[in-house]
Amino acid sequence: YWVWICVILYILQNIFYTTLLKKIALIDVTIISLGFIIRIFLGSVATGVYLSHWIIIMTFLLALFLAFAKRRDDVLLTNTLGVNVRKNIEGYNLEFLNAAIIITAAIVMVAYIMYTTSNEVIVRTGQNIYLTSFFVIIGIFRYLQVIYVQQQSGNPTKVFLKDGFLQIIMLGWILSFGLILYFK
Repeated sequence: YWVWICVILYILQNIFYTTLLKKIALIDVTIISLGFIIRIFLGSVATGVYLSHWIIIMTFLLALFLAFAKRRDDVLLTNTLGVNVRKNIEGYNLEFLNAAIIITAAIVMVAYIMYTTSNEVIVRTGQNIYLTSFFVIIGIFRYLQVIYVQQQSGNPTKVFLKDGFLQIIMLGWILSFGLILYFK
């Protein structure tokens, strides 16, 4: 029945987001991030896979990081076009979003390292999982480079699909994680 509770929560959250909450700055990105948390809980409940508290924190922060980057792109578009692309855009500016992006990026990196070095993860996966941190750190820095140097922070999925470097980093992370897990 926990699967259904997660599904109902997710549906309700999306209804409230779509009708009201997406119009409120900060609440909008928080709700987006909480949606990812509900999804990983749903996956955990459906598969019986245990979730570390660090993976929950990291997922929330990574989603928040990407949402802030998307809002930054919205502010840039609004400033360039002179038209609000989002109803809540007046609740954001570049200075705030730049700070929020940097703060969440730093905390995501620390949370990932804490996740990979936590006792519960070491017991379940082995001691070398922390080696995957290299890919996470480089991936975050690459995304920051895309945001600040290339000024292309828009839709995170499109950014990933266009950026070969990010794709190589993701492949490296997946391969290193798989090798460490299956060839201890």
